[in-house]
Amino acid sequence: MPKYVMLSTLTPKGTQTLQANPDRLKEVNRDVEELGAKVLHQWCVVGAYDFLNVVEAPDAMTMAKVSVALGARGSMRFQTYELVEIDDLLAQLSQ
Repeated sequence: MPKYVMLSTLTPKGTQTLQANPDRLKEVNRDVEELGAKVLHQWCVVGAYDFLNVVEAPDAMTMAKVSVALGARGSMRFQTYELVEIDDLLAQLSQ
């Protein structure tokens, strides 16, 4: 199944929500599953982004749905990138 990196940045509203309810992070992971994807790994990032998630989803349209649904809440902004397995890339390059 395809994997994606989601880089996210908290908005002021998201920062307030997280401070008031830190468990909200895990609740969002369950929301992602209800939208048809699954968070495989999650890190807090010190730098330009606040979080980095590795997400598994059946296709890019599912990831678009996740981004729109979560973004509509107004607590985070996202950038999403599809990941390519190195072995898959090597197989393509050797053809």
